[in-house]
Amino acid sequence: MSSVMKVSRREFLAVAGASAAGALVLRARVGEGATRAHAEASASFSPNIWLSISTTGETNIWVAKAEMGQGVYTALPMIVAEELDADFSQVRVVQALVEPRFAAFLGTGGSSSVMTSFEPLRQAGATARAMLLAAAADAWNVPMAECGTESGAVIHAKSGRRAPYGTLVEAASRLPVPGTPALKNPGMFRFLGKKIARLDTPAKIDGSAVYGIDVRTPGLLFAVIARCPVYGGSMKSFDGTRAKAVEGVRYVTPLADAGVAVVGETTWAALEGRRALEIQWNEGPNVRWSSEEIARFLEQQSAQPAMRDRDDGNVDEALNACRRKFAVTYATPFLAHSPIEPVNTTAYVQRDTCEIWGPLQYADGVQQEAARVTGLAPSAITVHTTFLGCGLGRKAESDFATDAILLAKTIGRPVQLLYSREDDIAYDHFRPASRHLMRAGFDADGRLTAWSHRIVAPSLRQQWEWGRKAEDIQRGLDKWATEPPNHVAYRAPNFRVEYVMAQTPVPVGAWRSIYASQTAFADECFVDELAVAFGRDPVVFRLELIGQTSPLHRSVLERAAREAGWGRPLPKGRSRGVAVYRYGANSTYVAEVAEVSVEPNGQVRVHRVVCAVDCGTVVNPGIIEAQIEGGILYGLSAALSGEITFARGRCQQSNFHDAALLRFSEAPAIEVHILKNDRPPTGIGEPSVPPIAPAVANAVSAAIGHRIRELPLTPARVAAAMKQAKNEAEACVLV
Repeated sequence: MSSVMKVSRREFLAVAGASAAGALVLRARVGEGATRAHAEASASFSPNIWLSISTTGETNIWVAKAEMGQGVYTALPMIVAEELDADFSQVRVVQALVEPRFAAFLGTGGSSSVMTSFEPLRQAGATARAMLLAAAADAWNVPMAECGTESGAVIHAKSGRRAPYGTLVEAASRLPVPGTPALKNPGMFRFLGKKIARLDTPAKIDGSAVYGIDVRTPGLLFAVIARCPVYGGSMKSFDGTRAKAVEGVRYVTPLADAGVAVVGETTWAALEGRRALEIQWNEGPNVRWSSEEIARFLEQQSAQPAMRDRDDGNVDEALNACRRKFAVTYATPFLAHSPIEPVNTTAYVQRDTCEIWGPLQYADGVQQEAARVTGLAPSAITVHTTFLGCGLGRKAESDFATDAILLAKTIGRPVQLLYSREDDIAYDHFRPASRHLMRAGFDADGRLTAWSHRIVAPSLRQQWEWGRKAEDIQRGLDKWATEPPNHVAYRAPNFRVEYVMAQTPVPVGAWRSIYASQTAFADECFVDELAVAFGRDPVVFRLELIGQTSPLHRSVLERAAREAGWGRPLPKGRSRGVAVYRYGANSTYVAEVAEVSVEPNGQVRVHRVVCAVDCGTVVNPGIIEAQIEGGILYGLSAALSGEITFARGRCQQSNFHDAALLRFSEAPAIEVHILKNDRPPTGIGEPSVPPIAPAVANAVSAAIGHRIRELPLTPARVAAAMKQAKNEAEACVLV
């Protein structure tokens, strides 16, 4: 009979951390590895900031982006290794610290990691390769043109000589660094475009990977904060006597504007101490806000003067002259991020130094915040980026890190601040709610001649641009709100995109794909409505509107429709919906076809999603497929059940029982088709999110014969629409 030894999570991590992570050493463990790698780089061949090669041939590659599941610990080293012709089994990943040399590359968001790093990393690898070739040619006294490289070595085919990179580093270090090294022809790529297994997977399987919540440092204490449940409220008074009596509680201290922090020897002690607190809150004027009040407010703001981002031709005149014109309004709710790892940060503030560890998308911003809070110079502040158990835009904010730094400064001990799941949801920086007023007009020949999209939503810019007056921002334009509609495939000679800023007390922030998840829903559902109103096939109608103006829109739409079997019969009770979108300034093109069924009670089941994507040059197709699948599932959770509601100025959801995520049993089969394109890589983490909600909503509308213009597609909402089903052509309101 076998026995099982029980160990704590901390003991397990300690043992696992001592084990090797397969062929890869992830030098990101609480900063120790990065420090050691920096020291080693000074004693080896390091021609630029991105890599160093030791005399043993071990290649350190610095990654300035945060690994939050999107695969940068594999994709970025692949780019360097490709041009370097490295032996991939000797590659070691080092998480970059916040240092001036990496300043232009720090920050992880906007699907920009590969896009912004591609050329610099290619140049870095090619530079090192050129210098190693020159060193070998000099040693062998042969023309450099006769030498080549393969798998971490320079070779001279004529003589059969071979020199591993490690034997050349000393000589290469003495050579001048070339300015513009030659890059490989894509036809010669060994790594790029291949499905190479992710380098961070072994560490995540054996437990040696350290997420922010796993950080342990000598003398560490654990903290949570009690906050006013009403946004903008403040603390009137508190009594910490009972909290201090809880076993393991060490400190109970108020924090300016944040609430009351309870600090203990364990997270459990801190949580129990917080439950024992007696606090009186000054809830303030925002207690009047509810979801119903916010909906009325957005509707009222819809009629206010708008800031125009694009205004081609004369939309109003064109609409007046149109033979057929349509006007509808779409609405989307506030959404929580719900990263699997709740936000947290560990900080230790001493008299002359500050050290921070955490799951941070923008570690450089956290360093700036630390300088503000502590008064120390940035050079005295060390920020270690750990693995992130999802980022999703929530960990692009610095509020939780600021609280940890302030608390560590207050008590003079290293402290790990955790937002529990309930805290993480209640005090999230939510995706803004929005309303979209859509208008379109067609001439007598059925040509689209006018298009108008008015967006009404809270602004991310007002929250992010600290120190600016609201009236100054009103005179500007919220690019996050207005940029996505400029990427619709459909163009009219009279084309307008405008934005009405409608601020509420609810804190808002970047949610995976920023505003595109809302605007794509409005754009693509509206086009579907127009297709039905004209009695046209939705795919054919879209292709006609696109024409020849955007071949990349056409190519992904045609591919997705073909692979999904668009036009072929479906099993009884199923329907299809389609959406196509160009995501962001990085111009990733995505089309998705969703196959759904609707139960009599309104329950929507998504059986299959087919996605075609053009994201330029492919670095690792396996990572692209995973990101597309993850984005679809995340967007599908939001489309089917995602909604944050408010009453008396406070969030009504608290955990996954009422802020549900998609379950395994609800996940559809997903097919990903990557189109080949030699454009530079354009980003992949977010682009599959925006099209999924409209694709599913269009399929549901086709199934029930009635248009649903508000998310999420809950059983109650769908069942109500089924009862009111009408001819779709009558659902579009004539102006």
